Amino acid sequence: MEPLSEDQNLAFASERLIRATANQEPVTGSISLYEAMARALKYNLDTKVEIMEAALKVRELDLANYSALPKLVANSGYAGRTDPDSSTPSTRDPDIFTDDLTFSWNILDFGLSYVRAKQTADEALIQEEMKRKIVNRVIEDVRTAYWRAVSYERLVGRMRALEGRVAGALRDTRRLASSGESSPLVALTYERELIQVQREIELLEGELKVSKSQLAALMNVTPGSNYTLAVPKRRTTKLGLPGKSGDLFQIAVTNRPEMREVAYRMRINEKEVDAALLDLLPSFNLYAGVNYDSNKFISSNDWVSWGAKVSWNLMKLATMPAVMKKVEAQQAALDARSLSVAMAIMTQVHISRVRYAHLQKSYGTAAALSNVSHRILTQVRAETAAQRTSEQVLIREEMNALLADAKLDMAYADLQNAYANVYASLGLNPFPTNLSTDESVAVIAEKLKGMWIERGAKAGTEVAGLQ
Repeated sequence: MEPLSEDQNLAFASERLIRATANQEPVTGSISLYEAMARALKYNLDTKVEIMEAALKVRELDLANYSALPKLVANSGYAGRTDPDSSTPSTRDPDIFTDDLTFSWNILDFGLSYVRAKQTADEALIQEEMKRKIVNRVIEDVRTAYWRAVSYERLVGRMRALEGRVAGALRDTRRLASSGESSPLVALTYERELIQVQREIELLEGELKVSKSQLAALMNVTPGSNYTLAVPKRRTTKLGLPGKSGDLFQIAVTNRPEMREVAYRMRINEKEVDAALLDLLPSFNLYAGVNYDSNKFISSNDWVSWGAKVSWNLMKLATMPAVMKKVEAQQAALDARSLSVAMAIMTQVHISRVRYAHLQKSYGTAAALSNVSHRILTQVRAETAAQRTSEQVLIREEMNALLADAKLDMAYADLQNAYANVYASLGLNPFPTNLSTDESVAVIAEKLKGMWIERGAKAGTEVAGLQ
């Protein structure tokens, strides 16, 4: 064994670092939700791997189709020997060159190749379904990461502006308590409230801050790159789907990649019966060829030959019952799996709808809390301006309003994720069928936007006063 040298490892790794984000459209301006989706579809490496795996299966199918063709084999040969005893008559030259070109066709091999090609075609279709599953997951992840990252960009300025004021308010509170100008219990209670709100904001900031890095990874943007996001208005969503659960279950089991995979595997297994039956038949081989031999002692140095051969492995008859039992057991296992997948899909559809409905209510509650927090803040600002309340109270209410807004953004991000998850649970493509990743990011983004708008992404009304 000869391991790679340090220089070879360095060169390999350096090249991959460069190529990982090479040949991509540069980020210009603020990235919208649909541009983020477009970049994930076009550049996400997990998606690219699945696309290449699907392309590989198609190439394997091409090879399987070629295996059904007859064989045309060319041979050339040379044979030499020592000089024969001169007293003994020779029947061949000491040096002989031979050539032949033989066409052969095994009918049994043709039949088996045809069956295997059909199975390979189903394997290619399975890979297409796996690609669709990965793309669904990536788009769902983009939607969640985008809205959380937008929340961070929406709130980070206010968070930074409040940090210094909070630190000052805490110093003033401690000074008043230590000087006796304020009741120690009142000061400590206020300090505790301020720290509790500050801690909640920091926890939410920690959750939101990493979302931008997660979104960059999904779009295949170099980690640490400085990019901005478009900050759209919040709008409620509406599912453009049938109301009856039975209709939704039917849509889901028809379209989900997992169910289609099982159906294709059952079809592959059914073809094993055809392959086993073909393997029992006698092998019938036809051949014809042109031949040349340089030996001058034979009457004709070139000729045409043809013939047929039949062979039959009788021992395969004994293995047939075992083969059939294996195929039947495999089919039974796949059938049981299909029922399990169907039940899992129905459960996921139901849960996704329940979760969406719950998060709609949670978002409404968060919106109401944010709204009342801002109204309280308006009143406190007016009282502070009239010197009827302290700066500390104003800061506390500003932090409460900021916390309510952060929770509202988190609820909205969760709602958007639940919205996309409902469609993912139904197995519906998150992209138009006519979409090609060879198109520009702008074109892909526009097509995605049109499709999601049709699904109700801009339904409902903007939450008043909250942007």
